[in-house]
Amino acid sequence: MASITGRRSALFGALALGALALVGGCSQQGVVENLPAANYNGPLVQAPPPPVVVQVPVKPAPKLVVPEVKKPAVALGVPREWIPNVKKSDAPWEFIVIHHSATPTGGAVAFDRMHRQKGWDELGYHFVIGNGSDTRAGEVEVGSRWPKQKHGAHAKTPDNKFNERGIGICLVGNFDNQALGGAQRQSLAKLVAYLMKTYHIAPENVIGHGDTKATDCPGRNVHIAEVRQAARQILADSGEKPAVLAKRPGGELMVDVGR
Repeated sequence: MASITGRRSALFGALALGALALVGGCSQQGVVENLPAANYNGPLVQAPPPPVVVQVPVKPAPKLVVPEVKKPAVALGVPREWIPNVKKSDAPWEFIVIHHSATPTGGAVAFDRMHRQKGWDELGYHFVIGNGSDTRAGEVEVGSRWPKQKHGAHAKTPDNKFNERGIGICLVGNFDNQALGGAQRQSLAKLVAYLMKTYHIAPENVIGHGDTKATDCPGRNVHIAEVRQAARQILADSGEKPAVLAKRPGGELMVDVGR
C-alpha cells in the first residue's frame, strides 16, 4: 500500500515538472517572438492640426473728402519801400505820368540835387528807375515825396492837376535816341501795375509827360500803350482786374473799380 502511494507521488511529481517545463518553454518562446524592434527615436508626437483662419469682412473706412481750396492769386510781391506811410484812402492819385531824364546817367540823388538847384523843395518825381549808371538797371528808387504822399513837381499845367493828382515816374536815359532796356521795362510795368491796383487808376490814365503838355518826354522809344498792356497782364496774372473809367451823369469822368 505504501509503495503504491509512493509510486503515485513520484508520478504526480514527474508530471508536474513536465508541465512546468512546458509552460516555461512556451512562455519564453512567446515573449521573444512578440517583442517589437528597438526604437531609439523617442515617442512619436502627432502635430496639432493647423488653425482655422476665419475671414472676417472688414468694412472699408469712409473716404475722406477734402474740399478744393482755390489757389490764392499771384501776389505782386512789391518791396516794402513802395508802400507809403499814409493810408491809401487819403491818397489823391488819379494819374500815372511817365518821364525820361533825357540824360545818359543819373538817379534819385543826382536829380534831387538838380531840382533843388532850380529852387524846388526836393526831387520832383515820386519814383526813379535806373539804367545801370548811378544805380543798377531796373532798380526802382523811391523819392522823398512818396512816403509822405506829397504832390509831385514833374508835370506843370495851368490847372496843375497832373502834379496834384499824378504819380511821377522817371526813367533814367534819353529814349529819343535809345531803346528802353528790358530791366527798366519790366520794373516800369510792375510798378505801374502796383499803382493801378492800389489806387484804382484806370489804364487810360497811365500817360506820358507829352500827354500833359507839348514835350517829347518820355521819348519816342517809350510806348505808353505797351506799358499799359504789360501792366494789365501782370494784374491779370495776379487775378486782378484794372479799374475802368466811367462817366457821371454830368459827363465828368470817374474811376470805377473793376472787380
